[in-house]
Amino acid sequence: MARPTPLSGFPELLPQERYVEQHVVATLARVFELHGFANIETRAVEPVEQLLSKGETSKEVYVLRRLQAEGAAEDAGLGLHFDLTVPFARYVLEHAGKLEFPFRRYQIQKAWRGERPQEGRYREFNQADIDVVARDELPFHADVEVARVMAEALSALPLPALTLRVNNRKLIEGFYRGIGAPDPAAVITIIDKLDKLPAAEVAAQLQADAGLSDVQTKQCLALAEISADDTSFVERVRALGVEHELLETGLAELAAVVEGCAAGVGDRFTVTASLSLARGLDYYTGTVFEIYMDGYEHLKSVGGGGRYDALASDGKTTYPGVGISFGVSRTLVPLLARGELGADRVVPSAVLVALPAEESRADSDAVAQRLRARGIPTEVAAAAQKYGKQIRYAERRGIPYVWFPATEDSRHEVKDIRSGEQVEADPDGWRPPAADLRPRVVSGFDATSSTADPTDAPDQEE
Repeated sequence: MARPTPLSGFPELLPQERYVEQHVVATLARVFELHGFANIETRAVEPVEQLLSKGETSKEVYVLRRLQAEGAAEDAGLGLHFDLTVPFARYVLEHAGKLEFPFRRYQIQKAWRGERPQEGRYREFNQADIDVVARDELPFHADVEVARVMAEALSALPLPALTLRVNNRKLIEGFYRGIGAPDPAAVITIIDKLDKLPAAEVAAQLQADAGLSDVQTKQCLALAEISADDTSFVERVRALGVEHELLETGLAELAAVVEGCAAGVGDRFTVTASLSLARGLDYYTGTVFEIYMDGYEHLKSVGGGGRYDALASDGKTTYPGVGISFGVSRTLVPLLARGELGADRVVPSAVLVALPAEESRADSDAVAQRLRARGIPTEVAAAAQKYGKQIRYAERRGIPYVWFPATEDSRHEVKDIRSGEQVEADPDGWRPPAADLRPRVVSGFDATSSTADPTDAPDQEE
């Protein structure tokens, strides 16, 4: 068999990279659960007509087709989900009678999208979503809560500093109505291009495609220029002299989100009211979010979301929701590829039990099992080589301790191969320091969680 060629857009992680991903996923899950969000996992496929119902193009959806099917059109009518929102909407409708509302869910799962692969954009990727969904009416405080929870979760990750940009569709729509824009929805779609196109080109589109005058265009661009890390944006908007009831509602809601996230703001995470943010998808009806990573602005947003007053409906009942999605693969894979994130060992083992001779493997296995019984990840040397080679075997894998089993002439001893210290030890009593028990995430960024195992409770550490 010839050496396989990698598939573009389907990243595969090495063991130490996979550990970093697992650490991130476990940290996110821990914070989400601390706030009472329940975990779900939805199936990988949905009906194609459902996947395309929100305006996605068919070229982005992978369609399932049996290899033995006859004819090119013989498909199952099913496609792989390209995000976690569409399957969640279906899940809510299907299981509504068994769910307690408001339903708070988190989901960390793979999705697939048939777009052109590039850094940060993959055909198969992992993402993490949190949502709060209610029946008929969802109180506004849920918008504040999901922003605060995601801020807390992301602040605990060993990543570059992150910025949560937030805006409100009521605010911008009310402003556009206040200036007399004939088609506010068209203005929103065009303004959303400001992070991709020069302002002059956006201005030309506003006049040609949205029917704005030169004065109206300047007013829209002036609004889009407003950005603040506190509620000072409110007076800056009012200073533009535009009045509309919907605008006032949006200003109040956006100010509440910014204030509600204030406790989670620090050197590594900021929340910014950014009035150029629109998120062009028309199902957003209030708060909108996007997440950016400092130093990696070329990736554009690494997460986003917002409020949708009709996440799902069965014709009788409507289920409004609000949520945020964080691109786990989109964020981690570029950092791992550049060596800015990693793990300090390529295996989970904290101890390598040396093998004096092949005939004594059973004895070494017994020692290893005694250590494992106490939660210490342990492996036995692969071959009965000279001890120097067995130590080098541990060094290459980052295993910090080598255990020398007792013999007729000696007791059990354990060696810290980093310091060279070697001491007598009891397999039923010795324990490595908590920091050595599992691999540690090595990060060039300041994050206290980067060396901690998020699954360990504080009272388990020594």
